[in-house]
Amino acid sequence: MIQALRRIPDCELHLVISQAGLKNFQLETNIDIESIKQSVDFYYENNNLAAAISSGSFATDGMIVIPCSMKTLSAIATGYAESLLVRAADVCLKENRKVILVPREMPLGKIHLHNMKTAAEMGCTIIPPMLTFYNNLPSVEEQIDHIIGKILMQFGIRHDCFLPWQGCRHA
Repeated sequence: MIQALRRIPDCELHLVISQAGLKNFQLETNIDIESIKQSVDFYYENNNLAAAISSGSFATDGMIVIPCSMKTLSAIATGYAESLLVRAADVCLKENRKVILVPREMPLGKIHLHNMKTAAEMGCTIIPPMLTFYNNLPSVEEQIDHIIGKILMQFGIRHDCFLPWQGCRHA
């Protein structure tokens, strides 16, 4: 997502990573987290409730929570804004800005589905990172580009690696 957003002129990136997100990043990738932090315009510690993005007077186009843990989704859905990540989402929602949640869980339990429904009712868009097969994307990287493209479409942004459905030519 960060790589895709970096290619958009005049796109200012603000990043917050939860403590669990930092741990998962360390366990699940070989990428140096410091390089990720340095690749954005602003990085905030999740306990910094005085950060610019914690205020509705700081204008943004919205927020993408990717990946979104079920704990974070639950906090956003219920307005439990004890961290900067959730407070920033709460601010976006109260200011009628887009909040895109990309949930990280499988299978989904009843409470997960309930919280997703609640978040959607509060104004969030839920985009599960599901594989698609209609466009015959052969690699994981192309599937990821498809998901990133679907997310960016919510902001009216075209991702150059996204291949939209072209329709069926033979019925």
